Amino acid sequence: MGNGDARVRGLAARAGGWSARHRWAAVGIWVLFVVLATGLGSAAGRVDVEDSEQLKGETSTAAGIIEEAGIEEPASETVLVQAKDDGLTSTDTDFRSAVSAVMTAVERTGEVTDVTSPYDSGTVSEDGRSALVQFDVRGDPRTAGERIEPVLEAVADVQKEHDSLRIEEIGGASMMKTFDDAFGDDFKKAEYSAVPVALGILLIAFGALVAALLPVALAITAIVATMGLMGLVSHLQPMSDTANSVMLLVGLAVGVDYCLFYLRREREERAAGRDARTALRIAAATSGRAIVVSGVTVCVAMAGMLFTGIAEFEAMGLASLMVVAVAMVGSVTVLPALLSLLGERVEKGRVPFLRRRTGGRNDSRFWSAVLKRVLARPVLSVVVATGALLAVAAPALGMKTENLTLDQEFGDSLPIVQTYNRVNSAFTGGSEPAEVVVKADDINAPEVKAALADFREQAVGSGASRGPVEIKLHDQQNLAFVYVPLVGGSDQDAAGASLEKLRDEVRPATLGKVDGVEAPITGQVAGNKDFNDQLVGSVVPVFAFVVVFAFLLMLLSFRSLTIAVTSIVLNLLSVGAAYGILVAVFQHGWGASLVGAEGVGAIITWLPLFLFVILFGLSMDYHVFVVSRIREARTRGLGTRDAIRHGVVTTAGVVTSAAVIMVAVFAIFGTLSMQSMKQMGVGLAAAVLIDATVIRGVLLPAVMALLGERNWYFPKWLHRLPDLTHDEAPAAATPRTRDDEPEKVPV
Repeated sequence: MGNGDARVRGLAARAGGWSARHRWAAVGIWVLFVVLATGLGSAAGRVDVEDSEQLKGETSTAAGIIEEAGIEEPASETVLVQAKDDGLTSTDTDFRSAVSAVMTAVERTGEVTDVTSPYDSGTVSEDGRSALVQFDVRGDPRTAGERIEPVLEAVADVQKEHDSLRIEEIGGASMMKTFDDAFGDDFKKAEYSAVPVALGILLIAFGALVAALLPVALAITAIVATMGLMGLVSHLQPMSDTANSVMLLVGLAVGVDYCLFYLRREREERAAGRDARTALRIAAATSGRAIVVSGVTVCVAMAGMLFTGIAEFEAMGLASLMVVAVAMVGSVTVLPALLSLLGERVEKGRVPFLRRRTGGRNDSRFWSAVLKRVLARPVLSVVVATGALLAVAAPALGMKTENLTLDQEFGDSLPIVQTYNRVNSAFTGGSEPAEVVVKADDINAPEVKAALADFREQAVGSGASRGPVEIKLHDQQNLAFVYVPLVGGSDQDAAGASLEKLRDEVRPATLGKVDGVEAPITGQVAGNKDFNDQLVGSVVPVFAFVVVFAFLLMLLSFRSLTIAVTSIVLNLLSVGAAYGILVAVFQHGWGASLVGAEGVGAIITWLPLFLFVILFGLSMDYHVFVVSRIREARTRGLGTRDAIRHGVVTTAGVVTSAAVIMVAVFAIFGTLSMQSMKQMGVGLAAAVLIDATVIRGVLLPAVMALLGERNWYFPKWLHRLPDLTHDEAPAAATPRTRDDEPEKVPV
């Protein structure tokens, strides 16, 4: 094999060449960047999304009014006092004694305020067997869970003295503490175990410790730098803990993938007989180019979240976009510098009993055998693979999305979930009433007070609520908070219908008739509805943006209209199959026990759009890498079928390794106790598995084999578009004689 100087052009090739020549400078600049980003981000602090920024619509309007008034609503708690049998009611002495004991016990803790008796507030069930003692937790509601322990202990002590009654506490603070205790470590273990899992798989893939550590080191430094950048950017676009978790997941996936692609190609070229310098140049011009194309495509997909108008999604999209961009830049700059510095030492730390993994062309006997059969019968392969994927995707046609209730999310494993169900069963409004935030020029004006009274009366009279409707005045801020228990309780559809009555009938007929009065309705049910409405409204623009821009990037990167179209179709097929698996497992419960889940009758609202964006971006990793290798072989002179065979077989090892890492990491999140996290983990893992096997190993080569020379179709009227295909390295070409020179390829 020749070691001649490779004439390489393009951003990735130039960046890799400069880094290899100035390796210490490249490493130093990267380290400085990570340190500066971390330090500046830490100094600036992170601004998190406020309630008023979460959504548009009435929920946001209400939160804005409350924040502008400087009112910080305390965390509210409720203690359920309930007879265990039919022999005891709220009028009995023992029952009243228990209520009094609860009120006295929680007041003595010094952590609560505004303790209200059910006999004063009217929170006694129709059958008289249940009553609610209500109070607020002192201090910042966001940290109330950290201070609720003494109150929970006080309630538990009262329970010990009243065997005939259930005395149980529920509320924002107690749920916060319960879930933090039960699932807080769950998330940490998942995040911490992702890195060792990735490292273990890389050790098997490379057979050497140093080579396995490089991808993990790149991913971790990219994540650390992005955390710092999130602090800086949060002053323009607020961030959140959810965005941080998603960023970590995406950063680990793409950081490891990009480094894996680059490193395997460099090792393959050295194994083929090229010197270290030439091998690095070829890797920079080929895998480096694929990384840039893939990275930009993933960034475009993540940017689709910015079109939702939902602050949480915008934060996730921006954080993911940043970590992909940082990992991409690191892969084409500091990685070639490190490879140049290490040289043969990248093979240090060989793992016993593992053969030397060179990344050569004949690494994958399995995929060679599969591909031989696929290319021999491409029509049959397309029909079978497409039919199988459409069958898997079919359940998605009946997808039902909703925000999961507490019992759907956590099952009956936690005592507080059972309390939640008892409250919802005993009280028609459940534990989460609607909240009307009434703002007026003078909240004590006669016409405003009359409208508030009318609203209270009609809320019950309309059937939207059965009461009691509670009104809290804030005279100084000219605000009133009206709490309306909705008929329907935890039944999302029934409670939603009650909310519509309040918004569309009761409010216009009462508060809406008073000039200068604002009365947005918020609360859990209202927030869910506003979130769903906004999410549904953003589906079309997000899908259109991601698909159109991904199509344009593929068109410019490969100068082929056919490849751009087939890329989009194959990715949509992969996403559709993932949707079908989600619906089958979590909505219908088919095979749910196999993944430690249960059929909850619905998919959580935010997941389909989130999965589409994430999967469409991540699946482009494999697609760009495989198609780049096929096109590279084609421009070197191989026929289309030979180029397909070469591209798929030589990338099979790295694609398999990358896919196994992604599937393993996502599957970890599928082991969490929360059904929403299970749905996310299973959906991502299933989609990546399908994408790396059925799509890239069967459907892509079969479709390309059927299309033949039409794969490279590029109309003349598109020739004026920018040419982004010039990064292939002529030095990688295999010398050929005049006799075996192929026909010209129209690209």
